[in-house]
Amino acid sequence: MSPPSAIVVGAGIVGAACAEALAEAGCHVTALESAFPGAGATGAAMGHLVVMDDSEAQFALTSYSRRLWTERAASLPPGVEDDGCGTLWVAADEEEMEHVRKKAAFHEARGERAEVLDAAALRDAEPGLRTGLVGALHVPGDRVLYPPAAARIFLERARRLGAKVWAGLRVEAIEPGRARYCGGRSLETDVVVNAAGAEAPCLTPGLPIVPRKGHLVITDRYPGFLRHQVVELGYLKSAHTLTRESVAFNVQPRKTGQVLVGSSRELVGWDASINRPLLARMLRRAAEFLPALPQLRALRTWVGFRPATPDKLPLVGMWEPGLWVAAGHEGLGIATAPGTARLLADLVLGRSPAIDPLPFDPRRPMPTHG
Repeated sequence: MSPPSAIVVGAGIVGAACAEALAEAGCHVTALESAFPGAGATGAAMGHLVVMDDSEAQFALTSYSRRLWTERAASLPPGVEDDGCGTLWVAADEEEMEHVRKKAAFHEARGERAEVLDAAALRDAEPGLRTGLVGALHVPGDRVLYPPAAARIFLERARRLGAKVWAGLRVEAIEPGRARYCGGRSLETDVVVNAAGAEAPCLTPGLPIVPRKGHLVITDRYPGFLRHQVVELGYLKSAHTLTRESVAFNVQPRKTGQVLVGSSRELVGWDASINRPLLARMLRRAAEFLPALPQLRALRTWVGFRPATPDKLPLVGMWEPGLWVAAGHEGLGIATAPGTARLLADLVLGRSPAIDPLPFDPRRPMPTHG
């Protein structure tokens, strides 16, 4: 059988990666984007390529995906700003340090390098952190990049493989084998992939995805201010618990010398206004760990909407025959884009995936959002 034709709805980084993977598999691909590639959550993301250990399934997908990112790092152009800076998960007290040791053992047992740093080693690794921190988990294989540029790389390669990319075309409805747009006109295909991020449920009612707003701040250029992506261990609770509001310390160096400051999370529907009290909390939290941070000049603050699921795992697979989903990654869409795309393409083509697809099945039992 010849590979199927496919329409990918959404050209954020996940949709762009899916378009590339399907085109690479020989599918006739058309990618449809309502605005421009990377206009949604991709343009409001921190760009961390991290291995996460909140669950076995999350670890499997993030580890697989980061390996795929690392394999193509040498071929990425300078505009992608790829930086193999690694991640420091900092521990504020002995209780958190015990979590550091457990995380290190978890990573090492699954073949991922991780290093436990004591207080002195942490000071040497990141001198700008406040005194009194007791240590950290160092994950040297983690990376940081600029997400919109990375999404364009996936699309450019998809085009070279024969895919068509239509930007500025808003899809009004999808169904198995068909995408309707512009007042009822439609495109027919074998496979439709809903990769519309937080808007995916608008096209496929019933998908357990809600928009989760986040704020980011980027500074002017201060080369050498920060060497690693630095995250507090409490970030996991903030990122992966669906509370109405939360903040956590998560700061990245960029290849440009800028510093990207996060993170906040809100469940407020599609309210795109800047929540100044919450933003102030986020910046105070960051300054608690990096005392010199308030001396830097901020250039821009913006918000985005991340597609969150109740069980903290994305939806990757068949929703019904002819209709597939690749959405719901929340804050891990950048990290897991190539792994998600490879998994989806394997399933569409009937190939054996590199990781177990069952935890990501869009039809799996799911707790309610509340």
